[in-house]
Amino acid sequence: MNFAKPYEDLREFVAELDKHEKLYRIHKEINKDNELQPLVRWQYRGGIAEEKRRGFLFDNVTDGKKRKYNCRVLVGGLSGSEAIYAMGLKCAPEEVPDRWIYALEHLVPPVMVDSGPAQEEVHLGTDVLAHGGLQEFAIPMSTPGFDNGPYITAGHWITKDPETGQRNVGNYRGLIKGKDRCGLMTGTPQDLTNQWEKARRMGKPLEVAIVVGTIPVVSYAATQKVPPDVDEIALAGGLQGAPVKLIKCKTVDLEVPATSEIVLEGIISTKYMEEEGPYGESMGYIDPRTLSFVFELKCVTHRKDPIWVSIISQVTPSESSKIKAMGMSTLIKRYLHKKGFDTVHDVHLIEPLVNLRPYVAVSLKKRNDQEPWDVMQGILDYGDRVGKMVVAVDEDINIKDPVAVTWAITHRSQPHKDFKIMPDRPFGATPIGMVATHPSSRYDNCESSVLIDATRKADFPPLSLPKREFMVRSKELWEELGLPKLEPQEPWHGYLMGYWPEDLSQEADLAAQSEHEKVWEKLAQTRAEVGEGDTIKTMRARWGKTHSGRSV
Repeated sequence: MNFAKPYEDLREFVAELDKHEKLYRIHKEINKDNELQPLVRWQYRGGIAEEKRRGFLFDNVTDGKKRKYNCRVLVGGLSGSEAIYAMGLKCAPEEVPDRWIYALEHLVPPVMVDSGPAQEEVHLGTDVLAHGGLQEFAIPMSTPGFDNGPYITAGHWITKDPETGQRNVGNYRGLIKGKDRCGLMTGTPQDLTNQWEKARRMGKPLEVAIVVGTIPVVSYAATQKVPPDVDEIALAGGLQGAPVKLIKCKTVDLEVPATSEIVLEGIISTKYMEEEGPYGESMGYIDPRTLSFVFELKCVTHRKDPIWVSIISQVTPSESSKIKAMGMSTLIKRYLHKKGFDTVHDVHLIEPLVNLRPYVAVSLKKRNDQEPWDVMQGILDYGDRVGKMVVAVDEDINIKDPVAVTWAITHRSQPHKDFKIMPDRPFGATPIGMVATHPSSRYDNCESSVLIDATRKADFPPLSLPKREFMVRSKELWEELGLPKLEPQEPWHGYLMGYWPEDLSQEADLAAQSEHEKVWEKLAQTRAEVGEGDTIKTMRARWGKTHSGRSV
């Protein structure tokens, strides 16, 4: 695989976004607590097409008290769109899946360097609070009106297993609780949670370094669920085809990318937990509050004029859903291929409103009628709470288009035989899981999944659009006439699906050549006399016996 020269730092990537008109530079004074994220939110809820989305770089950030910050804020700059994400990998959008597969099979271990821009400024001891601690940075509010404080949303939490030394890099949210404290929200099956449990049993805190703002490949690796023995930094190296440069932290036994914008060093206490939340979740509802870990800040290092990175999350589509979807669909597809399902063509996690994991579509070229069910069960087996609804479709369906998937469900499946309910599934990110145990709730305290086989079980007549050659020629005419630019949506031409009698094909060819008289002559020979007592139903029934497979 060919790789371009990797980005040296986040700033080089931001400059590339600017060069390709994928960045808005906002110089107007913006309140981080009630204006910044809502402004960017309109890019996702304002009817703007994905290909027109950009990152936002704010350089005049304040708060409700008119506090000034010596840092800029980047939102939407890591994965505001597929095009932005692909630029982070220095490849075309259609090359992203192959880049992920290559990286998983060709990990590139990091290299240590003596120093780096990440430690241009160092605040230790009393200097941490003297410079403001966590309040030194313009950390935005994510869901003004519901969140109870700013959250770290693009923090890559670097830890090591206390027993094995295995590094883990994960992206977790953190509620700011003071100048030197913040929350940490993790689920029970997370690697960091397992490391915390080990540290607790050993009677010591878990050391951590939170990296905010680094080369894109590290962010892309940190937001994916990979096996515990995979070092996300080595995975990031595989994504860029070159090792990531690391430096030693100042106060903890950890390493961080040398060109990071901001590094927060400290510990996660194993002696206490605190309530954390509320926070707007990606399934589109506010998660009120839960008990979680607390990070204690010990040291701050950062570049001069640092960039604070914030990921816009909550209701999908969002930057959060895009950064996860771009890698996760490939990980699931790779998993299915390794399980022997080599007929799987593609996997897509449907994004708008539902939050990726619950709604999965898979396209395949099935060899038999059992294969779609086996493939869908394989997706449930992938884990990570994937698949409240799993739909299997044929290769001709564009699974990135929810309307096309609905079209397949509507016209290629029969609910009484092609829908299967799978009980006793774990709750994913859903409000039902939050309220199921409430006394007034009418939900069961358990989840289930539905598998839908929306593949064809018989030959179908053609799709009712003009054949490809006629649509291609008419597109050329459209452009010659100077009409508005087209953005073709699949399906945009008719095609065969197994059933199409030769005589109908011949008639269509004649008609396209304007040989209408020949078609008239042929149709005149199909006349059927109406007998005494005949109805349209009896006529069509009699006709259908000699014209098997045609509409009656």
